[in-house]
Amino acid sequence: MQRLVAALLTALLAGCGPATAASGGPPPGSGRPGSFGPAPQWSLPVGVRQLTVDPTGPRPLPVTIWYPSAGPVPAVGPVPVAGAPVAAGRFPVVVYSHGLRSLPELHAPLTTRWAAAGFVVVAPTYPRTNLRATDFTRADVRHQPADGWRLIRHLVRLDARRDDPLAGHLAVDRIAAAGHSAGGFTTAGMFTAGHSARLRAGIVIAGGGLAGSFAGPPAPLLFVHGSADPIVPESAGRAAYARATGPAAFLSLPGQGHGDFLSPGHPGFTQVLATTTDFLRWTLYDDRAALHRLPADAHGPPVTTLTSRLPR
Repeated sequence: MQRLVAALLTALLAGCGPATAASGGPPPGSGRPGSFGPAPQWSLPVGVRQLTVDPTGPRPLPVTIWYPSAGPVPAVGPVPVAGAPVAAGRFPVVVYSHGLRSLPELHAPLTTRWAAAGFVVVAPTYPRTNLRATDFTRADVRHQPADGWRLIRHLVRLDARRDDPLAGHLAVDRIAAAGHSAGGFTTAGMFTAGHSARLRAGIVIAGGGLAGSFAGPPAPLLFVHGSADPIVPESAGRAAYARATGPAAFLSLPGQGHGDFLSPGHPGFTQVLATTTDFLRWTLYDDRAALHRLPADAHGPPVTTLTSRLPR
């Protein structure tokens, strides 16, 4: 299954595909740090690093970052290399939010593949809802959208610095938010009245809306939900989809629960990976071919069904 997913990702990126696509060719753009070009046409190697936002403040925010790196492409799936040099070019950013009693690394099967597709994925460990929180409380979810925005402001400052490896590599005007379960609610909560135009798109996985969600400038949204989810009913996701004021799509996984489809080898993972990657390429790279490809990649009855208000 790992080889199938790796082949799928390469096929997603290849399009008309040069013969050197799997050999670790040049990154997107002109190959210079700070340049921004079209979406990559091949799978990129992935690096990983950690940092902490506001380490001495009242809510320190540890962050895991997966990013396109320089080096050979692994033969089977993206294998992150700690501290690997960043690939040349400038890459869109995805802020990924975990669910209750979870951690960023538990979502690596999805987030590393997004990084291999040409995105910098930044995943905060929320202080009071993560797996290791000593003062766990689900009520803290309402504070997490502000944490997400605090992280975005940190990234804007980091990109302008000269002494950080990611400086000049972050397309901080091309950001998406995504998350699973409570992280999906967190994602929805970032799309409120007056939100910055830096935030261009959102992916809500097994989640719904918070108070004030979807009141800001319309942005494309993708909802992913299992129809038999016992934790967050699919009706909550459908209600959030109905409230979205901009282009939106709803990928349903009939008979599935709260998130098995996020793991390679489980039914639906292939479709979820393809659909979310298409969505990110369209919204953050302006890749119209990915938008046109998305309905076919999402189509996988009886495993998946798609409801869409996306442009054609």
